[in-house]
Amino acid sequence: MSSKSRYIGYALSACGAALFSTKAIFIKLAYQDRVDAALMLAWRMIFALPFYLAIGWWAVQRRRAEGAPPVEARTVVLACITGFLGYYAASQFDFAGLQYISAQLERLVLFTYPVFIMLLGAAFGSARITPTGLASAAITYAGLAFVFTADLPEGGRDTVWGTLLVLGAALSFAAHHLLAKRVLPALGSALFTSIALATASFFCILHQAIAGQGDFSAPSRFLWLTAGCAVVATVLPTFLINAGLARSSPQSVAMISTVSPLVTIALAVAILGETFTLADAVGSTLVLIGVGLFTWGEGR
Repeated sequence: MSSKSRYIGYALSACGAALFSTKAIFIKLAYQDRVDAALMLAWRMIFALPFYLAIGWWAVQRRRAEGAPPVEARTVVLACITGFLGYYAASQFDFAGLQYISAQLERLVLFTYPVFIMLLGAAFGSARITPTGLASAAITYAGLAFVFTADLPEGGRDTVWGTLLVLGAALSFAAHHLLAKRVLPALGSALFTSIALATASFFCILHQAIAGQGDFSAPSRFLWLTAGCAVVATVLPTFLINAGLARSSPQSVAMISTVSPLVTIALAVAILGETFTLADAVGSTLVLIGVGLFTWGEGR
């Protein structure tokens, strides 16, 4: 892979991470009108699905025009499983967790997914745990524990429950990344993203249809914010990040994604009025150092 292609991948990943970091802000603003994670996820995917279907159709036509070989059914199934893990399961955990914790803590917890990539990779034999990896995990979770402990007296049980839910999202997202790197070369980033997100859309809408007994009614402001979350914080970043992943390594994408918590913290303070304390600063710094150390070690 050429240096130019890698640099393009880095730029795409950075833009995608910055846009993806706005997700928690849209969710928190929408929850001011109605706190319903499953409903917001369903509407988010209803708004996003037409984009994925259109781009998926374009990707299929492009493959045919280029004379690419037919996609194997097994590859499509793996892309569907990847989408289910990364954008249905992870999103359900994440949106539910944001009902209980701040946008800043949510982003820091979710940002631990590179550590889960290391642990899952070692568990399934595709990677090994190194001293650098262990040190980075210790620093990352020390920072997370610092912020968690500071938020615990005020949030109590909600802080515990919300943090556990978002950790579930981080674990699901890590599994998604490991599978995505195996499937992406066969499909290309556009077709892979379309299949994965269309699958997640189907399950999110089905989830609300069953859990909400077919009730999709919501206030207009809630719907506008959900539409913004769908386009700005879902459609655009998923294509950008997957395009970046196709041109670089998962470790590089994780390293570049360190901009994400910083953007979320800045927006949470400016838009949501959340406080940023010394404990938040220390914990955030430790998390960023831990993830940065891990991805630097993996890059070496």
